[in-house]
Amino acid sequence: MRVRWLGWAGVEVEAEGERVVVDPLEDAGAVFAWLGERARDCPTPETVAPTPGALAGMVTHLHRDHADAVALVAALAPGAPVLEPEGHGGAGLELLGIAQADAELQAAALQRRAFAPWTSTGVGPFTLTALPAVDGTGDPQVSWLIEAAGRRVLHLGDTMFHHWWWNISERFGPPDAVLVPINGARLTFPHRRPASPLPGVMDPEQAALAAKLLRCERLIPIHYDGYALSGVYEPAPNALQRLTAASAHVVALGLGEAIEI
Repeated sequence: MRVRWLGWAGVEVEAEGERVVVDPLEDAGAVFAWLGERARDCPTPETVAPTPGALAGMVTHLHRDHADAVALVAALAPGAPVLEPEGHGGAGLELLGIAQADAELQAAALQRRAFAPWTSTGVGPFTLTALPAVDGTGDPQVSWLIEAAGRRVLHLGDTMFHHWWWNISERFGPPDAVLVPINGARLTFPHRRPASPLPGVMDPEQAALAAKLLRCERLIPIHYDGYALSGVYEPAPNALQRLTAASAHVVALGLGEAIEI
């Protein structure tokens, strides 16, 4: 199995000559476009395009930096499905955080399939399983376990810390690699008030602990060194350095770099 980091949370996984992608991002500037001029100076992460022809695209959740319709269209083979978390209803402000990505995915006429946690599907040589995750703003989110060629890679999206780690490891065994979000961002979005002072994404020390509870000895950091906007999206400083201080098992990939698992 070959794992390639596409920047931010985007990942391409190859096995037996076939590929799937998770959370690819092409238009990073669209994520905070709803803020208008206020977002003009917001830094954006660098990304690279996945290889076309993927058998499936997975999104961990429908926030715009994880569900980019243009990136998915470019990545997927004709007719390939997009796998996403099952919704939990609601209306109005409850759905505001996912409205942009949802509308763009619908307009792209992608074949979307919703999955509840602990459910799986087979695509080519891959078994793809949605697993529990906790979103920082309460929107539906899953992690994705990708199995092929006797290897297991777990993509954690931008989940908060939780304690399903033991159950995941018991049911599937320790993953051979876990892709961990590490920027520990504090979120102050207008549709989620009063704001929480706690990080809405795992910070580096939490990411290291999650990998330990999963019994995984290969941590690949994702979801860091990108967006930062005072009063809206404030990442923890020195995320990668803190992760390497917290764990001896970090494998940091450069943009577009791949590793054989």
